[in-house]
Amino acid sequence: MKAFRLDELEAERAANDGAYLQFLRERNMSVGLYALDAGSIDPQLPHNQDEVYLVVSGRAAITVGMETTSVARGSVVYVPAGVPHKFHHISEDLRVMVVFSPPES
Repeated sequence: MKAFRLDELEAERAANDGAYLQFLRERNMSVGLYALDAGSIDPQLPHNQDEVYLVVSGRAAITVGMETTSVARGSVVYVPAGVPHKFHHISEDLRVMVVFSPPES
């Protein structure tokens, strides 16, 4: 078993001065914590893997392809591989758990 605490992951991510911290990588998936501060710009490009986002905290909108929805704590969003997507209108610091399958390369 591998177990993690969000507060410890957030501290590690912040200490490494990065928006993304991959903390689990297995044969069929990887998991990370993604952080965007209020008012910031999401620099993501489409990925080669399917993704699932679970919003841990914060508020924003996300556009996936041509569809846009609001997200907040508890929101879950699926993004198919290769589809353009961005968080925007980030009104509260956003912390998102990201699951890639297969693992992010």
